[in-house]
This record gives sequence, structure tokens and C-alpha cells, in this order.
Amino acid sequence: MFDRAARFLWLTGRVLEQRRFAALFAGHSPHGVRQALAAYRTPDGGYAYGLEPDIRGPEPQPATLRTALPVLDEAGALDPATTAPLLDWLRTVTAPDGGLPVTLPTLRPYPRPPWLPVPDEHTEPAGELLATGPVVATLLKNDVTHPWVERAIAFCRDAVTRLETTHPYEAEAAVAFLDHAPDRDWAADAARRLGRLVREQRLVLLDPRRADEVPVAPGEHHFPHDYAPTPHSLARHWFDDTELNRSLDHLAALQRPDGGWPVRWAHWAPTTESESRPLVTLEALRILTAWDTAAGILRTP
Repeated sequence: MFDRAARFLWLTGRVLEQRRFAALFAGHSPHGVRQALAAYRTPDGGYAYGLEPDIRGPEPQPATLRTALPVLDEAGALDPATTAPLLDWLRTVTAPDGGLPVTLPTLRPYPRPPWLPVPDEHTEPAGELLATGPVVATLLKNDVTHPWVERAIAFCRDAVTRLETTHPYEAEAAVAFLDHAPDRDWAADAARRLGRLVREQRLVLLDPRRADEVPVAPGEHHFPHDYAPTPHSLARHWFDDTELNRSLDHLAALQRPDGGWPVRWAHWAPTTESESRPLVTLEALRILTAWDTAAGILRTP
């Protein structure tokens, strides 16, 4: 499985994905990752130029940080020199409520998925947990302190507390925040409540053989491993061992003959699909590797 994935990534990955694979799984220096990521940096401190395949154009967007920050994290590059301009940019695009909108009006002239809304430049933006949660989580994971972070924590905490009806992507953003929220007792309680919502609202497919029983867009089912990509996530406690084993087995079985994993969301342009598959493949390898270390806990010899 790993050898086939490696061949796929060397054949189809952008420079960034090849550098990430080499650093994560082949012992190469993460310096190459930092250099490759720098090509997507904008002068104001954000990221653009298709770093996130579904977000095109030269204007930085909050949604692109969902791709940029995990790469900075794995490359050990979330230091003061890197975060200072990034936080300065975040302050300029934050909504009055303290959260980040998914996109900005500056995206309007450029290609984008038909389902991605772009706010009007005359409308006051509103923060969304979908955009804010993963950004705050990665900064907290790296002990980044800044007034922006404190305000964003308050936004996320309030948003999670008020969740009644949600969707899989928002729930995943919420648990990412909870995994690193400073108040651990509150985070554990909030995660238990969120887990109940996810199960009650049928936002997780527990048995891939019964996909027709979970009403989502075609191909966009979310599984236990999507909510708990590592055994250290609070979402790990939402599922029993049988459900987690079934989820991970399904993820492994999704590998295609060419060595890559499929994109499980709607396709709107050929290039975005071809650029997304190496990202999805890297994520599959990361999840399977993380859970492999917990195999002794989940599986009996």
C-alpha cells in the first residue's frame, strides 16, 4: 500500500506534496517543505495561488489557511517569524464577532466551486466555525499567543456551545478546536455533546455497507476516522473499537489501483481534482500511520 502511494505521489504530486511526502515518510529535511510553501505566500501574510485547490486566484482567503497551517505545523515552521505576518493578516480579515469568514469578496473575480458563497463587499462579514476552528486549533497546538488568538478562542467556544444543528465539515472543525482548547474540562464536556449530535443527526457513516441510510451528497459520507484522524482526538471516544476498525479498514480499501486515494467531494474542474488527490492521499497515509501505532489497543493479535 505504501509503495503504491509513494509512486502515485512522485508521479502526480505538486512540488509541495512531494516535499511533504519526503519529509513525513522518507526522513528528508522539512526545509524543502517550507521553501515550497513559500511560493504560495502573499505579500500581506496570507496564502493563495491555488494552495487549496478549490480556492483559485492571487487573493488570500481564510479557507486557504486550512491547507497552509497544517503544513507549517508539520514542517515545524510556526515560529514567531512566520506567525507574526500571518496574524497581522488575520486581524485585517476577521469579522466583528471575532471569527473568520470562509471567503472574502476578493475571491469574486476568480474561478471557484459553484457551491462556495462569496460575500458582498458591502455586507458585514460573519465569522464561521468552519473557517476559524482549524486555524485556532493549529495555533494553540504550537503555543502561539496573540490577542487575535484569544478573541478567536472566545468565538469558537461560543459557536460550539450554541451548536444544535450542524454538518460534517463544521463538526470536524469544532472537534479540531476542542482537541486544543485551553479549558480541557470544558472541551471534554463539549466534545461529548458534539459526539451525540453527530450520531443523532446521522452525520457519520458507521457501516460503509449501509451508505444509503445516511442522507448526504453522493460520495460525501464522513466516517469515524474523519472526525478522529488520530487516536489522541477527543472524537475517538465517540466510537467503539468495532466502528473504528471498520472505518480504518474502509479507508485502506479506498486506495485506487494507481496508488492514490479518491476525492470524496464534488468535482467542479479537472485540475482541482488532479491537485486534490495527492493531498487526499497524504492525509490517508497520515491517518493510517497514526492509528497503526494504536493497533495494539484496537486489535487483538
